[in-house]
Amino acid sequence: MGPNATAPLWPSPLALSRYDARVVDIALLQDVQLLDELSDEEMDRVAASAQTLRYLRGDVVFEEGQEPDCLCVVASGRIAIAKRSADGRESMVALMEHGDVFGDMGLFDGLGRSAEARALEPSELVVVPYAPLMAIYEERPTLLWGVVGLLAGRLRNTNSALADSVFLDVTGRTAKRLLELAGEADEFALPITQEE
Repeated sequence: MGPNATAPLWPSPLALSRYDARVVDIALLQDVQLLDELSDEEMDRVAASAQTLRYLRGDVVFEEGQEPDCLCVVASGRIAIAKRSADGRESMVALMEHGDVFGDMGLFDGLGRSAEARALEPSELVVVPYAPLMAIYEERPTLLWGVVGLLAGRLRNTNSALADSVFLDVTGRTAKRLLELAGEADEFALPITQEE
């Protein structure tokens, strides 16, 4: 498949040159929590629409803000999910490895990608378009309870990470805030109390 006007937006131009036409690993897809309750017929529909793409180290799978139309399952390698600040600093928010799924938020909220996904090493992804999944969820809405469970688990993980950021490594966060307050000055009067 080469890039053309009717091609999906999701494969990066670099990945298109490394397209792997072999059959998608259905066993891998069946192990994904988002897909594990699909019937055999539904799984066949999803797998028939999926592609396996290869990425080299440093290849961008998708960029933050990009319009989504697919999700990815890691078959091999490692993918960093990262956010960038306005000044260019990067923070890795998740590391995706074998069997992990990412890029699925747009399936449910229709918004742009919330972060960048980039290969940390040579990686192989099974890329699944949203369209067949949306059709399946519309046909069998009870499957969405599995999605609710997945999202609740992610929210619990986020709550835990937030608590860690609040309660761990206080010295480092305090030093950073003091440097921000000081700006370029060598000395400054601290305009806040110790408690603040």
